[in-house]
Amino acid sequence: MTDQTCPVLLSVENLSVRFGASEVVDDLSFVVRQGRTTAVVGESGSGKSVTSMSIMRLADFGGATYPQGRIMFGQDGQASDLLTRDSRAMRRIRGNEIAMIFQEPMTSLDPLFSVGDQLAEVLMLHENMGRRQALTEAERLLTLVRLPDARALLGRYPHQLSGGMRQRVMIAMALACRPKLLIADEPTTALDVTVQAQILTIMRELQAELGMAMIFITHDMGVVAEIADDVVVMWKGKKVEEGPVDQIFANPQHPYTRALLSAVPRLGSMTGQRFPLREPLTVLEDGQPRLVGETRQQKTARHDGPPLLQVRDLMVRFDLKKNFLGRPLRVCNAVNHVSFDIFPGETLSLVGESGSGKSTIGRTIQQLQQPVSGQVIFEGRDMATMSRAERQRLRRDVQYIFQDPFASLDPRKSVGWSIAEPIRTHGILDNDRAIRQRVGELLERVGLQPDMASRFPHEFSGGQRQRVCIARALASKPRLIIADEALSALDVSVQAQIINLFMDLQQEDGLSYLFISHDMAVVEKMSHRVAVLYTGQIMELGSRAQVFEQTAHPYTRRLLSAVPVADPGVRRDRPMLEGEIPSNSSPAGEAPPRIPLREIAPGHFVAEGFSGPATLTEIPDTAPPVIPPVVATGTNQTTPTGA
Repeated sequence: MTDQTCPVLLSVENLSVRFGASEVVDDLSFVVRQGRTTAVVGESGSGKSVTSMSIMRLADFGGATYPQGRIMFGQDGQASDLLTRDSRAMRRIRGNEIAMIFQEPMTSLDPLFSVGDQLAEVLMLHENMGRRQALTEAERLLTLVRLPDARALLGRYPHQLSGGMRQRVMIAMALACRPKLLIADEPTTALDVTVQAQILTIMRELQAELGMAMIFITHDMGVVAEIADDVVVMWKGKKVEEGPVDQIFANPQHPYTRALLSAVPRLGSMTGQRFPLREPLTVLEDGQPRLVGETRQQKTARHDGPPLLQVRDLMVRFDLKKNFLGRPLRVCNAVNHVSFDIFPGETLSLVGESGSGKSTIGRTIQQLQQPVSGQVIFEGRDMATMSRAERQRLRRDVQYIFQDPFASLDPRKSVGWSIAEPIRTHGILDNDRAIRQRVGELLERVGLQPDMASRFPHEFSGGQRQRVCIARALASKPRLIIADEALSALDVSVQAQIINLFMDLQQEDGLSYLFISHDMAVVEKMSHRVAVLYTGQIMELGSRAQVFEQTAHPYTRRLLSAVPVADPGVRRDRPMLEGEIPSNSSPAGEAPPRIPLREIAPGHFVAEGFSGPATLTEIPDTAPPVIPPVVATGTNQTTPTGA
């Protein structure tokens, strides 16, 4: 059906939303039609999430008031204003007729209940299922969103899952009752590109099957191009542009829309570049877009000396099931024989699907997780042999930006206190006035106002909270920053600012980064080298140009092919993946097979067992081999130790 023939399911009319004296949504109007997807886009703090929370009437619990407007839901002459419905009527509507996928899965799932209990509760409450039937349906839903070991997952708790796995649980929960309207608030933010592609396919298929309408809130313009029918662009609480997705991308009218689209990182834009590239930002000045800043190659990596960080043959396991004596019966082999180096001034990116071990590697380097075996060596010192004082000093030199910004900030403390905490802990400054000044400077560096230091985490949007976390990581003047999906919660315009901020800090202070991400376009833009992980092991490792332009492993090609393209004219029909979803769990004592790497070009390593492309273009060797090669047992090919 065309736009005009689809009946209107939801109509937002002249809606204004206030929190105290602050008006965060101003005179907003748009419609959502049955069977169509309306994408709401805009920068962090533009009012996107508040609009969605107002439709669900969840903004009321945060003190929202509605000075004007209506939210009409329903069709065939039975539409009613949701702003006039009482709490009992809204409880019947929520989950059953209007479902929502929230932006931050860790704060949306109850940490005290298992995944199975929370999914079953929805089905028992809204579908009147018995517990056994609800658990069976819950297992089917988890399989639908491509989670491995769905049955075993029913008994696990949210903290035992990765961010991407938690997000898929939230998606399964939202789809459980087959709602008429699904509000998806950044639903693919925490997902890797392959799972994101499958989730978008699932949503489109369910939409076609049920005639379901969707409001898709996102900052990923590639996802917008792939799934949206209509687009609403918001800026500072107002709607600045609206129209069909083809029209918005091909001929944007408002300067802000043009600036937003120009900030989108595009896969392949770095082809031919030997180094990461810092590019000017597009900003609005006097209502018109203007380029600000310089273009600079990021020639900061120093390979003329020893590595800053060395990871050797790292193995990390988690116990999944124990007997009554406390002995493990089944384990999760999260990281298996992983080795890599990071040099001063270098950015090494870890990419791979959710659950591939990316975050576990970062947490082990930060001393938040104990390895089973292997070495983590910082400036020539093995972490295992360090004294307590040296470990504390290492925590100052190595800082971590977590994936979930809300869960990593203390809700009882102001953000200024959180940013100042590492300054006080490590004794960098001892004067309160100097600390306040430093906090204000850090907030300004990440695009926030110094007077925001007195606010609390719940008063910020998701993207603003992530910027606070970045400011906190910079507070102790570290030498290595582990950025775990640090840009995933940011809209594209702020994302571009933070990428340039990372590059500027690297240029000025010689910072090194371990950049953990599923956004392949961002990885291509800011990485010196890239390691591709799959079920806890490295499949391919090399320079950015080698991994992206001379891709040798089929899994890397699969990741790249799943990246959404920011062009509605090239939408791709993605076939659903067939077969058993791979799992990295095994019985205790049964080690996973060790996959050696072989060097197919200077510094370019590929998992053994794959012959590689017929021809490889010669790449100038701009750096020494990442890991000293050794002769693998039983073969005449060289492989980096354990990587």
